Amino acid sequence: MFPDVTADLRERMPDLRGKLEANAPTAPLSWFRTGGPAQVLFSPADEDDLAYFLARLDPAMPVLVVGLGSNLLIRDGGWEGVVIRLGKGFADIAIEPGQRIRAGAGAADVKVARTAAEAGIAGLSFLRGIPGTIGGALRMNGGAYGGETKDVLVEARGITRAGENVAFTNRQMGFTYRHSSVPEDVIFTEALFEGRPGDPEAILAEMNAITEARSSTQPVNTRTGGSTFKNPPGRKAWELVDAAGCRGLRIGEAQVSEMHCNFLINHGSASAADIEGLGEEVRRRVRENSGIELEWEIKRVGLSRA
Repeated sequence: MFPDVTADLRERMPDLRGKLEANAPTAPLSWFRTGGPAQVLFSPADEDDLAYFLARLDPAMPVLVVGLGSNLLIRDGGWEGVVIRLGKGFADIAIEPGQRIRAGAGAADVKVARTAAEAGIAGLSFLRGIPGTIGGALRMNGGAYGGETKDVLVEARGITRAGENVAFTNRQMGFTYRHSSVPEDVIFTEALFEGRPGDPEAILAEMNAITEARSSTQPVNTRTGGSTFKNPPGRKAWELVDAAGCRGLRIGEAQVSEMHCNFLINHGSASAADIEGLGEEVRRRVRENSGIELEWEIKRVGLSRA
């Protein structure tokens, strides 16, 4: 358990409208369903509430932003600092003229894809294949099935650690493979995308094909964090993992998926240490087998238990 600082925060932020919780469990916040407590869990009411909070928060207090938690492993010792969860106040989706769609950073990628499809906006179907939120897609240049965030983004908005509103054009995002060069202390709050005219039925059919492809090749109905490792240049991470003999490899209740070996699975009672340890063992075996160093795609944060 961490020291309870919520009373002090409320005293310094009398007009705060969001919810503050001390020593909140983080396991429900990630798809792995693991992790120790968050010293403070803050759920802001909206963008203004978030800016108010950040402007008055001690700059030395570590901050972790969570959306759906689909690509996140919080260690067993928990998070010493503030976890900010972007919820309903950041989930609005609106159609704008010119085949454009505006979405909050807390909106699920799949919902944005569906809204675009129903409005006859093509080009965003790939979001159906990303099990996260728009905020994560912005931070990681999320992509799947032939499309990436950089292909459709017009502008992204966010708030700095000091509580200042900022905006970035596509070029200013500095997108590369699974990466954005925007400073880590910026919390994305909204994105504007632009697609192209399309037939709703054809777009929905494309999305259905993506859904079928995912369910037939990935362990989508398990406690997993999505793709574990980034694809090295010119290679597929899963092929390297498979070639190193790691398909089905297990540490306790943590296992490399038999269906898609770039996915790690929690069979129910695996600790974060089990999952991370399994991932590191996979990296070691791949390195010994191929000489290639796999990079984690899953974000691993927090304290390990002593």
